[in-house]
Amino acid sequence: MPGGKTATETREFQYSSKDFQRIRRLIHERAGISLSEAKQDMVYSRLTRRLRARGLKRFSDYLDLLRLGDEAEWEAFTNALTTNLTSFFREPHHFPLLAQHFIRQKPGRDFQVWCCGCSSGEEAYSIAMTLAEISASLRPPVSILATDVDTQVLHKAEEGVYPMERVERLGPERVRRFFLRGTGIQAGQARIRPEVRSLVTFRPCNLLTSGWPSSRAFDAIFCRNVMIYFDRATQATILRRFGPLLRPDGLLFVGHSESLFHVSDTFRLRGRTVYELARKHDGVV
Repeated sequence: MPGGKTATETREFQYSSKDFQRIRRLIHERAGISLSEAKQDMVYSRLTRRLRARGLKRFSDYLDLLRLGDEAEWEAFTNALTTNLTSFFREPHHFPLLAQHFIRQKPGRDFQVWCCGCSSGEEAYSIAMTLAEISASLRPPVSILATDVDTQVLHKAEEGVYPMERVERLGPERVRRFFLRGTGIQAGQARIRPEVRSLVTFRPCNLLTSGWPSSRAFDAIFCRNVMIYFDRATQATILRRFGPLLRPDGLLFVGHSESLFHVSDTFRLRGRTVYELARKHDGVV
């Protein structure tokens, strides 16, 4: 409208295209996330609470603050720009394949699973429930490592408390077996049973850093709908690092929109968005 204010002028905080480009570069360097130009407004809305918390009025001042190396603020910055979309038994065709893979393993040792980008825990607990069901036990020989770069959602995952309306979608038998219904002020909530919770260890992990769980050999790695946030070069680097962490017959589960054709030297297709090693690896990275 002639004479009217632009969207930029009416914003609470000063935010320029230059600020957005700095943010794109910083989050890519920090967490490997590639933000498209279309995410400019989303970035503004997610970071404004950080500017309020620090008493700032300009995004440029906030970015200068990050440059000073405040690790707590870097963590808050990363958490704010991380997208967490998940649900119980999302992409359900993977879980029967996981159960079959578990059955094929030799008895007497723990079945090791790494759940990358676990968000608020639904995927990790879905893995635990699947393996408990196939074992007919709430304490199967299973160890699940669940990691995420977002420390806020990891805290929610560790609590294992979810709205009842989401849990009830699992059906009455799973609700009865795997959850405790809240009462009193906790009515309308459900908590994962402690036996199931004990199968999962939650830890922060940035896939761009060297702090990976390199001492394990995993029977399965779930890294679903994580690669879509990285550029192709970053994807290839991460995926090749997965290879030595898998047992020779291990499986890598990815999201429905993700393909590993650009790392065919490391992985080959086993089934629908399920991959196996293209060749045997010796040791771990």
